[in-house]
Amino acid sequence: MTTRTWFITGASSGFGFELTAQLLARGDRVAATARRPDQLTTLSNRYGSQLWTAALDVTDTGAIRRVAGAAFDELGRIDVVVSNAGYGLFGAAEEASDEQLLRQINTILIGGIQLARAVIPHLRAQGGGRIVQMSSTGGQVPDPGMSFYNASKFGIEGFYDSVAMELAPFGIDVTLVEPGGSRTNFNRAMVLSDPIPAYEAGIVGQVRSMLTGDPDAEFVRKAVIGDPAKVASAVIGSVDLSPAPRRLTLGSNAYEAITATLRNRLAGLECQRELAYSTDAGDIIGARSL
Repeated sequence: MTTRTWFITGASSGFGFELTAQLLARGDRVAATARRPDQLTTLSNRYGSQLWTAALDVTDTGAIRRVAGAAFDELGRIDVVVSNAGYGLFGAAEEASDEQLLRQINTILIGGIQLARAVIPHLRAQGGGRIVQMSSTGGQVPDPGMSFYNASKFGIEGFYDSVAMELAPFGIDVTLVEPGGSRTNFNRAMVLSDPIPAYEAGIVGQVRSMLTGDPDAEFVRKAVIGDPAKVASAVIGSVDLSPAPRRLTLGSNAYEAITATLRNRLAGLECQRELAYSTDAGDIIGARSL
C-alpha cells in the first residue's frame, strides 16, 4: 500500500472527517483544514505529527493561498488534494437572501475554484498529483429548493471538466465524486431560507417539512442510504486507479438518479437533431448533402 500525503478541506465533519480518520489509520499523512480545527483534537492527540491542521474558511481566498502554501512548504510533497468543504442551502430561489445566496456560491463554487488555483502551481512544480472534488448527485440532478446548491455543484463540475484537460499534460489528474444522500450531518446542518407562504403547499414546502421533521424517521432513512465510511473508502481507493476516473458515482440512489437524468437529457437532445443541423450555414448544409 502506497503511503501518501493528503490535503483536505472541510475535514472536521462528514466525508472530510471520515476521510481524515481512515487515511490516518492506514498510515498516510493528512493536512486537514476546517473552520474549526479544534474538532480534530482527538485525531491530533492520537496521531501526532502524522496530522497537520489549520483553520480555513474557503470563502477567504487569501487564507486559501496562505494555508495551501504553508502545507506544501512544511510537508513537502502533497499527493492528493480533496476539496470537500461545503453545505446545503434550502429554499425557493426567491426565498433566499442575497447573503445566503452569495455564501453558498462562495463556499462551494468560488471556494473550490480558488483552492484549485492555489494548489495547481505546487502540483505542477512537483511533477503531478491528484485533485478530488467532492461534488454530489446535485452536480448532475436538479432538486426543487436546492437551486443555489445545484448551481454551485453544476458549476464546479463544469470548471473541473475544463481544467482537467489543461492539467493532464502535467500529470495532474482530476476526479469528481458524486455521492447520493448519505448518513452524515448534511441535512441537519442545512441552512433554511425564510419561507414564503406561496410555496408552502407545493414541492418546496413538502421538502422543507421533511428537513425540519424527525431526521430519524423511517422515510428519511430510506432516502438517505449512503454509508459515509464506505464512501470515504471508495474515494481513497479511487486514487490508486490510473487513469483517474473523471467521475465517481457512489450510492444506488445516486446511480439511479443520474442515470435517469442523463437518459432524459439525451432523449431531449436527440429529438432536436433535425433542428440543430438545420441552423448550420448554407454552404455547410449543401456540402453535407453531396
